[in-house]
Amino acid sequence: MARIDYEADLTEGERSVRDMVRRFAEQVLRPAGAKLDAMADPKDVIARDSILWDVFKKHRALGIADLAAPNSGLTPAQQAKLRCIISEEMGWGDAGLAIALGVSGFPRMMAQMSGKPEVIERFSAEDCIGCWAGTEPDHGSDLIYYMNRPGVEAPGRPNCIARKDGDSFVLSGQKSAWVSNGTIAQAAAMFCAVDMGDGKRADAGFVVPLDVPGVSKGKPLNKIGQRALNQGEIFFDQVRIPADYMVIPPDAYGFATEMILSMANGGMGSTFVGVAQAALDLAIDYAKQRVQGGVPIFQHQSVKLRLFEMFRKVQAARALSRQVTLYNALNTPPKLHLAVASKVTSTNTAFEVASSALQIFGGNGLSREYPIEKLMRDARASMIEDGCNDLLSLVAAESL
Repeated sequence: MARIDYEADLTEGERSVRDMVRRFAEQVLRPAGAKLDAMADPKDVIARDSILWDVFKKHRALGIADLAAPNSGLTPAQQAKLRCIISEEMGWGDAGLAIALGVSGFPRMMAQMSGKPEVIERFSAEDCIGCWAGTEPDHGSDLIYYMNRPGVEAPGRPNCIARKDGDSFVLSGQKSAWVSNGTIAQAAAMFCAVDMGDGKRADAGFVVPLDVPGVSKGKPLNKIGQRALNQGEIFFDQVRIPADYMVIPPDAYGFATEMILSMANGGMGSTFVGVAQAALDLAIDYAKQRVQGGVPIFQHQSVKLRLFEMFRKVQAARALSRQVTLYNALNTPPKLHLAVASKVTSTNTAFEVASSALQIFGGNGLSREYPIEKLMRDARASMIEDGCNDLLSLVAAESL
């Protein structure tokens, strides 16, 4: 597949990392994603003999998650740039798997935020698959809308609540079917309502082991896109955890949540730049091979114009994504509205470019024998996950 790079300032180390992740994306993520996407039953995606587990193992073996970590020895600016490069390549390979691998490290990251050695040790296992349990059956993007409104409660009762009981918290309730890695995770970074015993409703963030009594899981969700990404419900029946597992107390919840959402939305922006690039690459290759009217369709003016418009959008989304990631890496607190701008722009771009690419493929684009329809389905899902684009935009607009 044609890959034309416009990187003018990569260091030797950055180029080496990019090439390594690119090989992983091309040789592991893309074929595995295609195979998992074709499975009619999402239970087969997480079966014992599924290729999914090989993807996790190979990702860990390469140490990709630690290449741009705070302890990598890189400056914050270098870390930010490398995160963008890695996320773009991972998204180019397979968006669903990229998200699964990325969110897997959330409990470990949250545990490190606690600064408590025993909590960090409990959730530090590299082979532990994690999830981010935020969304609930009756609450999704509205949790984001109300997170920084002091004295204003989100309407409706929470579906999951942690009640303080001595030196423990007792978790009861349910997280929704949209929890990424939900039915395979061994630990959760969980945001939920909390009752501290003072009669006031609040919210807090916890790290929660999912291999303890009282935890059960629903069936994997059957979705239109990102089918390689396992998602499903988690149920808590009087699950008792140590009080130290509260990592984000109520008085820090709004600030910490905004920081994490800034990171997550920035990551989505970079990942779906990669998806858009993948759709563009496929379209260019196809247009130069497919002959109609006696010439490759690339020679037709309408196709050339469409391809250039796709190229322009991808480059613009990439520029915004990298600018936002760098700014938020160098400034505290990060700006959520910038991260939202990146997420909304990149996910919309990925869907628009994938749709245009499918149009270039014509009837072949509608066939599952060609990869472009999968990219369009994967991109469509991104406009809703991690906060739907419409509501995220409303939240971001208030910071202008």
